[in-house]
Amino acid sequence: MNIEEKRALAQSAIDAASSCPEFKEAAQNYISALGTDGEATAAAALVAEAKEDISPIDGTIAFFGSDMAKQIFGEELAAEKLAHAKEIKAKGAVYCDCPGCLAAKAIIDAEAEFC
Repeated sequence: MNIEEKRALAQSAIDAASSCPEFKEAAQNYISALGTDGEATAAAALVAEAKEDISPIDGTIAFFGSDMAKQIFGEELAAEKLAHAKEIKAKGAVYCDCPGCLAAKAIIDAEAEFC
């Protein structure tokens, strides 16, 4: 994986509205450290944050079935997201497929390239 591909993966974490602030910060720190002596440390922090933030599908289902999700998203959107999560789990999904989780999964899958 070349430097631009690594930069693009990190940028996808920043661009995802569903990425938490800590994941976005780790991604930005990694991009800033590319080509420097701090790159390896920033890469390790990015991968660690991705592993911490990725949501297993069962957790996603539990969340969207909760009263909190209904308060945050409204009953209709929470129900749609719950149905979607159940659908992708039935098809074999292990993790949530929101943009933030997809970015985290891509970074985790490329861990050897980063670290």
